Amino acid sequence: MKLSFKKLLVYSFLLILGYYLLTAILIYSYSKTDQTQKADAAIVLGTAVWGDEPSPVFRERIRHGIWLHQNNHVDYLIFTGGKGEGQKYSEAEVAKKYAMENGIPEDRIFFENQSRITDENLLFSKPILEKENFKKVLLVSDPLHMKRAMKIAEKHQIEAFSSPTSTSRYQSFPKKAGFALREAFFLIAFHLKQLFSL
Repeated sequence: MKLSFKKLLVYSFLLILGYYLLTAILIYSYSKTDQTQKADAAIVLGTAVWGDEPSPVFRERIRHGIWLHQNNHVDYLIFTGGKGEGQKYSEAEVAKKYAMENGIPEDRIFFENQSRITDENLLFSKPILEKENFKKVLLVSDPLHMKRAMKIAEKHQIEAFSSPTSTSRYQSFPKKAGFALREAFFLIAFHLKQLFSL
């Protein structure tokens, strides 16, 4: 039986919606993956800063990186993130300051302060890995950000393992659902970009 144009549109919409929701569910499921193990360094993905202080979300990422170093999971920390609009300090500079104030020696910290997005966080970290001969890293971010971050690390041929923050301001179901749906959009866009660049 031949489908009408209207039904075809409805079925297409439902198919796209189903794929979108499935992606969000997979992101939520992956958020529980913790591959923390011994590695050369931890790459802490940047996010917003408030003046010369990390935002609550960024602070938890930095704290997790500090914990990894203090518990001998990594020997070095790599902070990432450039300056936001109107900001005096880069995300990486703020993170380095916070880490040093909490006991991390300066010679155990590397940073890149040019990136604006997750893809650039990892792209601009790679020269540090190559220069210092770091073979294996732990990737630090919020749990619901990890699946996309790991896919981007794979794209840049970085041997990374997921080490999500154990605490996050995204605790309630509405906040988690909103984050997962937003990440689903970005992850699908990432896959489409990879597909069309082949």
